[in-house]
Amino acid sequence: MSVAAQLRPLIRRLIGDATMRIEFWDGSALGPDDGKGTLFVRSPNALRRIMWAPNELGPGRAYVAGEIDAGGDIFTIIELLKPAGLHLQSAGRAIPAAFKAAAKLRVLGPPPAPPKEEARQRGLRHSKERDAAAISHHYDVGNEFYEIVLGPAMTYSCARFSSPKMNLAEAQASKHDAICRKLGLDEMPDLRLLDVGCGWGSMAMHAAKNYGARVVGITISQEQHERARERVEAAGLADKVEIRLQDYRDLGGETFDAISSIGMFEHVGRERLREYFSVLKALLPDHGRLLNHAISSAGGSKIGRNSFVGRYVFPDSELIDVGEVVLAMEAAGFEVRDVESLREHYALTLRAWVANLESQWERAVELVGGPRARVWRLYMAGSAVGFEDGGLGLHQVLGAVPDADGGSGMPRTRDEWVKPKRRA
Repeated sequence: MSVAAQLRPLIRRLIGDATMRIEFWDGSALGPDDGKGTLFVRSPNALRRIMWAPNELGPGRAYVAGEIDAGGDIFTIIELLKPAGLHLQSAGRAIPAAFKAAAKLRVLGPPPAPPKEEARQRGLRHSKERDAAAISHHYDVGNEFYEIVLGPAMTYSCARFSSPKMNLAEAQASKHDAICRKLGLDEMPDLRLLDVGCGWGSMAMHAAKNYGARVVGITISQEQHERARERVEAAGLADKVEIRLQDYRDLGGETFDAISSIGMFEHVGRERLREYFSVLKALLPDHGRLLNHAISSAGGSKIGRNSFVGRYVFPDSELIDVGEVVLAMEAAGFEVRDVESLREHYALTLRAWVANLESQWERAVELVGGPRARVWRLYMAGSAVGFEDGGLGLHQVLGAVPDADGGSGMPRTRDEWVKPKRRA
């Protein structure tokens, strides 16, 4: 009996009648020839991995190893497979059927070792050493690879599509512009800005070039640090922008007028929220402002070791409920002045990144290898679906340091920062 025939009852239990085509390692298949994409199950090891890790980690390992692959629109395939993930993790529902099918196919043995791209964190969680290792795992995979994914903007955070006609680079500039205005960089010349987790320097360069700000950008990624300095020098902004290889916990003894933290907060961890906001608050004078831009999750979510993202993408990361972020900022002495959701914008951003990766797939594989390229494709496509269905959020939270009389120095309404007043 073919693999498809043996697995038909299990597949039906997991996702119902298949509306996509599923092709197995023996050449047999389920589903229509003209379905909504094709899922290739190329090896019995895929079934072994799923049985031994019946959560997102097992299928994720199989995809990274090339034992499962997606043909057609990967976003649609992920959507169609969402019920399977829920059923596999529901105790007593699909797992016995999976073992029964595996026994008939004689593939009950243990799976191969996990792909080597899997992170293995050691040491105290959110210590400087462990955080540096986590950041290196994610960001130090080659600047040229990130140039493929991110495009000319070289910005690895949610863009802001202020107009539906914007391309990705324009939307990233729109995001940076909105943050500069929220931070008041258009109100006075020569303000001093700290950009925490500066990536490849795009926000720092935008603020210096368009608003005359003096900027210090910090990162703990060696490769980001090197390329950001090169980009600053090439743009002729070395007199305005300093890029440091520095942990935020080592900041002190300096004063900044404003602080931006864009896409870095996910690495901080709940147990360090108070420390994080207290360190940044101590760097600001009265009326100083902080803009915290971060992925959020209702109720909060610690990305665990049994998750695909925790093992392959962002080890030790945590998504904090935006309400908890507001409370932590207030506890540190900030007055929270504005909260904005950009959830749908991140879905659009991720779709653009996936399109970039797929358009230069062969070059990406040449640079980082097939398994790592598949990590990024699956992670970004899955995240896009998460932002579209509301499972993930993205919030910008703006806080100001009040003076002794309670004044914040903030505009009375958002209207005053909607239209840019750039200082060339």
